[in-house]
Amino acid sequence: MTDPSPTPGTLPRFRSSREGFDNDRYLEAQAAAIVERVERFSGKLYLEFGGKLLHDMHAARVLPGYDPDVKVKLLKRLEDMVEIVFCIHAGDIERGRIRGDFGLTYDVASLKTFDDIERFGFRVSAVIVNRYRGQASADRFLRFIGSRGIPVYTQPEIQGYPADVERIVSEEGYGRNPFVPTGKPLVIVTGAGPGSGKMSTCLSQVYHHHLRGEPAGFAKFETFPIWNLPLDHPVNLAYEAATADLRDRNLVDPFHLAAYGVAAINYNRDIENFSIMKEIIARIGDGGSFLNTYRSPTDMGVNRARDGIVDDSVVREAARQEIVRRHFRYEWECKRGFESRETVDVVEKLMQQVGIKPTDRPTVPAAREAAESAEALGKGNRGVYCAAAIELPGGEIVVGRNTPLLHAESAVVLKAIKRLGGIPEEIALLPDGIIANIARLKQDILGGKSASLNVEEALVALSMSAATNPTSEHCMHRLVLLAGCEMHTTHVVGKGDENGLRKLRLNLTTDALPTSRGFYY
Repeated sequence: MTDPSPTPGTLPRFRSSREGFDNDRYLEAQAAAIVERVERFSGKLYLEFGGKLLHDMHAARVLPGYDPDVKVKLLKRLEDMVEIVFCIHAGDIERGRIRGDFGLTYDVASLKTFDDIERFGFRVSAVIVNRYRGQASADRFLRFIGSRGIPVYTQPEIQGYPADVERIVSEEGYGRNPFVPTGKPLVIVTGAGPGSGKMSTCLSQVYHHHLRGEPAGFAKFETFPIWNLPLDHPVNLAYEAATADLRDRNLVDPFHLAAYGVAAINYNRDIENFSIMKEIIARIGDGGSFLNTYRSPTDMGVNRARDGIVDDSVVREAARQEIVRRHFRYEWECKRGFESRETVDVVEKLMQQVGIKPTDRPTVPAAREAAESAEALGKGNRGVYCAAAIELPGGEIVVGRNTPLLHAESAVVLKAIKRLGGIPEEIALLPDGIIANIARLKQDILGGKSASLNVEEALVALSMSAATNPTSEHCMHRLVLLAGCEMHTTHVVGKGDENGLRKLRLNLTTDALPTSRGFYY
């Protein structure tokens, strides 16, 4: 029997009946553009990597066919000229900020990124903690990184940044930052997330190179918004939805329009800061070439994502669906008190703009109907009727409901892999004995309130069953086929379900209805 597992170190491809993006075309165009930019600046370029260097799930969702790890594969093409510097904001470490796609704090997610980078044959050459003011949590992070042999640096917050240009470009600004030695022509400056200090680090390095009489340049690599797609293209609007919590907005770059007569799309922060950026670069001293070259914030970018789009209709529909996903995510976070109602309103306006509503996500009505039918059949019985739906790679939708033994999420995952494995629905994958033992452990020994299995527990039970049951083993190997499939649940998703579904890389949304009248259980 063939095992469909992906090659180690890679992610399963996201599912789509049609692909709208060609990675090879994109890699060729993007690599050529970066090499040209390095040469333009006499062989030393600091390239700020916006977004995620690895595991770019947003791009994979809105550009069907996009490899979530294509950026690091791009760097493999340029391997001989590349080194990587990693930035993190000290305040994010102190606050325990969470990276949503992994459910990990930024410091722990950074460690995961270091491991992932090494699997591709790279090593982080330096870690910089920005806006550092002696935070104890940042010190612990620095000590741990330093003990593993990676050079670590701290950069203090510059008073008046970014408006006080005179202070920034002086011994009291960039001059207080340490110079980070780099040996390769192309220095990738990436980070834990937005606000990690990547741009400030790049310009600080250029400042110190100038003091040493060494030429160096700066450029930005951000996939979104895609500058040569229309302002109202769903892919660009999906970026607005993804950053609604930051209040980012896409705009026509007025500097680019004035300089070239071409409407190019950028986002508000880059446009608002461009005049200050030009002044900073001019004050650095060797900025003549910068000023002559960069006539707009769009000029600063090295972005060839448009070259990879091969079917515009496919990416338009995928982007519309992403806006709906963001709507559900922000609604869920709003109910938990993590997000404001204003953020939800922003995404609802974007949904109206592209002509889509929540029920246009096929798994949403399927899950809701399954919950309603279960409630109708169970009237008079106590309990909450939860349901979940998964859209399989071929477009078929399967649903699952909660039972005394399984959460709805667990039930639908098991049903999905049976369908993918060609196994009749009535055949059980989890023997009664295994479920009974786990239930006794949860309730009688660990004191849990419910015996039913969440997704993580159901997957462990499946692996136990697979040791003796060939059918369970056959279906277990189908789990990788769920990566990128769409899923919706009607009720609040528990931590064990959320963690399991994240590891399966399902695109989860939820109505987040309460599963009980309790506050903790």
